Amino acid sequence: MRHLPTRTTRRRVVGALATALLCTTGLTAPEALAAPAPTEAPASPALAYGLALTPPMGFNNWNSTHCRAEFNETMVKGIADLFVQKGLKDAGYQYVNLDDCWALPSRNGDGKLVPDPVRFPNGIKAVADYVHAKGLKLGIYTSAGTKTCDSVGFPGALGHEYSDAQQFADWGVDYLKYDNCNNQGVDAKLRYTTMRDALKATGRPIVYSLCEWGQNKPWEWASDVGHLWRTTGDISDNWGSMLSILKQNLPLAPHAGPGHWNDPDMLEVGNGGMTDTEYRSHFSMWSVMAAPLLIGSDLRKASPATFDILDNKEVIAVDQDPLGKQGTVLSSEGGRWVVAKEMKDGSRTVALFNETGSAQHIATTTAAVGLPAAHGYTLRDLWQHRSYNTAGAVSATVPAHGTVLLRVSADRHWAKNPPAVEVGLDGSLLMEAGKPVSLTSAVTDLGRTPARRVSVALSGPTGWKVAAASPTTAGTVRTGHSLRTKWRVTPPEGTAAGSYDLTLRAAYRSPSGIRADSVLPLTVSVVVAPPSGVSYLGDLPWLSTTNGFGPVERNTSNGESAAGDGHPITLGGVVYAKGLGAHAPSAIEYYTGKRCRTVTADVGVDDEKGAKGTVAFEIWADGTKVASTGVLTNAMPAQPVSADVTGAQVVRLVVTDGGDGVDSDHADWADARLTC
Repeated sequence: MRHLPTRTTRRRVVGALATALLCTTGLTAPEALAAPAPTEAPASPALAYGLALTPPMGFNNWNSTHCRAEFNETMVKGIADLFVQKGLKDAGYQYVNLDDCWALPSRNGDGKLVPDPVRFPNGIKAVADYVHAKGLKLGIYTSAGTKTCDSVGFPGALGHEYSDAQQFADWGVDYLKYDNCNNQGVDAKLRYTTMRDALKATGRPIVYSLCEWGQNKPWEWASDVGHLWRTTGDISDNWGSMLSILKQNLPLAPHAGPGHWNDPDMLEVGNGGMTDTEYRSHFSMWSVMAAPLLIGSDLRKASPATFDILDNKEVIAVDQDPLGKQGTVLSSEGGRWVVAKEMKDGSRTVALFNETGSAQHIATTTAAVGLPAAHGYTLRDLWQHRSYNTAGAVSATVPAHGTVLLRVSADRHWAKNPPAVEVGLDGSLLMEAGKPVSLTSAVTDLGRTPARRVSVALSGPTGWKVAAASPTTAGTVRTGHSLRTKWRVTPPEGTAAGSYDLTLRAAYRSPSGIRADSVLPLTVSVVVAPPSGVSYLGDLPWLSTTNGFGPVERNTSNGESAAGDGHPITLGGVVYAKGLGAHAPSAIEYYTGKRCRTVTADVGVDDEKGAKGTVAFEIWADGTKVASTGVLTNAMPAQPVSADVTGAQVVRLVVTDGGDGVDSDHADWADARLTC
């Protein structure tokens, strides 16, 4: 279910006692005073053991359908069919979960929940029976409040815990997602513990998912309450949202383990808001974090690429490793992340994750990830499905927003594999049409054995000039050494601004003659230098953006979740015609081509958020921070910020949260100007 606290018009209502807030739930103030308390529990038994010993895997409809009419019995049965037909059941996916809107808006005369007869004409039990017949399990949704989270406000379970739990058990439900809306200010621990006891009292084994959005730090108290707990607000189908949630969940590794998991929300893989590279990163990082893997896309419409990601059994094995360790962060400097996960067989899974918008060299060692000293190691690439040997280096040049996922082990049979080779490219991938750019490739042997008969090739789009200016072959490249080749790349005159693909490919042989290759896909940006004089940044093309919620907006506030739905930028009652509307965490990059001198703006939290929101603004020039504001609140007037960016090729405008999360962090770069 969606928790979107960052928008004034969103439907979540949390902890409501004030009359004005109660009106949004359809309750009157007297009804609020009579809001039901959690049903009295006869005892407080611990949750049933033996469930969710590895992170739950399955499907939830919300990310793809929300409350639309297409969410119905036919869809749910179709998903169950596809689990079997596409091999997802064999890969470990087992829960087919219903989210909000499955019920009628009112209980019946006996106080029971009533399935919507249009959506589920045969009732929930019939759906559960169908799913069970496929060897799968059914999940359901409700809220730990008087109503659920959809704007219609379907019946919640507060005050009805034991009755609702028994109804779910009678229907054959195997999984309960318990949300946090309209909770009437009742203590979270009490509400969630009451439902735990109600589920226990049914005698049916039901996986219990706490969805209170991390507001009360459930990782500190819920290990004997639920099997998993949300650690963040809701995910959205964009890079900025996924990245923000990832960063919130990574530090919580000590709290995860068999039967109790950190839940950074459902998967967005296949919903269309990210690239396949970004979706592979999403899936890789959720697996390294031992997160529940709940598919959020409508599999009836999914592409082959989506199924390839969701059905990668080597990556799934990382998530489902019975040791139950969540990966820990070893380094994250400059957006170059190394996250390592201990596996039951003694190996380590290592994620080399690149959050930046350009290819990055990311490296660690077998010692740093916790492996014992050995003469050689086997390194398994879980997306390429290939094995290599390494002398101890664990390294790759990772494409923008990409993840190289490796399983590394001390293995006495390492020599049967070809040496691991890293392919990298030095030099700027920002190019102006008709102007040559010099680049240098490096093919580096990371293995214990030498690479033989090494060759390298660089290719670009049709019509581009790509020429080597030094040798492209070597008879042998020894451990730790590189074949370095200089290249000259020229986009044709008239090439339109935008992104273009280059491919760097190395081919080689192991000493025993095994052929191997290594491919690095690269994205080149053809850019146009900004005009001379003063320009408003809201009117200039940017190189890239990331945003905590929805897209960055030009000349309006961040607004809602779609492009173009912002409002006039307003700070301290002053309306600005020009600027940029963002939401923390955010980054906006501009090509300045070493031609510009200053960036200026008035910055702050947009008035549309009332008294909410805390952010900090930063300006970066070629990787160096050249200006910052410190933390600003909505109560503060617009603050001027300026920076000297002389000689910079790229200027980056960054917004971070104020240290208290990203709720309501609408950040305006009002009157943002660039002088060149």
